Amino acid sequence: MVRILHAGDFHLDSAFGALTPEQSRQRRMESRRSPERLVDWANDHGVQLLLLAGDLFDGGDLCGDTAPLLAQALAQFRGQAVIAPGNHDPYTPESPYARTPWSDNVHIFTEDRMQTFSFPELGCAVHGAAFTAPECPADRVLSGFRAPEDGLIHIGLLHGDVTGSDSRYRPLRTADIAASALDYLALGHVHAAALSAAGDVPYGYCGCPEGRGFDELGDKGFLTGQVERGHAELRFVPFARRRYRIVQADVTDGDPLTALERTLPHDTESDIYRIRLTGTPEEPPRLPPLQEALAERFFALQLRDETSVRREVWDRCGEDTLRGLFLEELRRRYDAAPDDGARRRIEQAARFGAAAMDNREV
Repeated sequence: MVRILHAGDFHLDSAFGALTPEQSRQRRMESRRSPERLVDWANDHGVQLLLLAGDLFDGGDLCGDTAPLLAQALAQFRGQAVIAPGNHDPYTPESPYARTPWSDNVHIFTEDRMQTFSFPELGCAVHGAAFTAPECPADRVLSGFRAPEDGLIHIGLLHGDVTGSDSRYRPLRTADIAASALDYLALGHVHAAALSAAGDVPYGYCGCPEGRGFDELGDKGFLTGQVERGHAELRFVPFARRRYRIVQADVTDGDPLTALERTLPHDTESDIYRIRLTGTPEEPPRLPPLQEALAERFFALQLRDETSVRREVWDRCGEDTLRGLFLEELRRRYDAAPDDGARRRIEQAARFGAAAMDNREV
């Protein structure tokens, strides 16, 4: 049995372009500390094998100390670390992987065919391949591969796309995974953590340790657990310093700020929020005062006005149209209604009827 931590898709030195310059700078610094935090967690929890499934760097245009910082962090890991470069950080003679000095416990796949690192002290072997270019659409790297029956635990490590269709990013067929006889296949490329199986072979995407935009919502982190011959038991560990979240607030009635405060959770200070204002208010919400009132409750906040200003329901009453006749009849009932409750119900009926004629929601 070997205790593993499976992570990847750090995308170090991402731009975080949707944030302010200061927020972007802070997020880049936090992102660059992710490997150090990850190694600390791994050492504290007795991890023996660190599997890094590619796209550790966002591209070749890195700050000068980004790759050395990663190397320093991995040098502090008490076990063995294996890296499979991905499509954003392919292994080339000019890549950070080739030009950075790495400690003896760091092992990097360098070819676009299956290679093997054996760790007799752990009773396991890790098989994998690197991207050597930004795309490899015809790469069937697992086709024909089968782990040997030699008593070791056999783990695969790849950056690729498990898909039933073509992909530019190392398409992997479930039939090839099932035939590989691996005890676990650790994958990178998809930024949402997921565990699955192909035949008797368990495989997983670790997701990414930090979200970078509103297409990467909620908790982000890594997979960890134990792998033995014929069995893998893994769990997801939330690890992100900040989460991206989208919430919706109906501001139809009353003060928009009150509606927002009623909608929002309490633990928002560290996170990055997009709030979608919806409903049919009498007036469009004024975003700058709302932004100013709420800004300190978040690391970053975006407000989106998706409201439809309420139309005066009786505007077309009396027109020589089906709508006009419909509204005229309801207005007659509205004027004769005995109380405010009855008038509200009739007005609501008028709005629903007009919306149905326009084929829109109220």
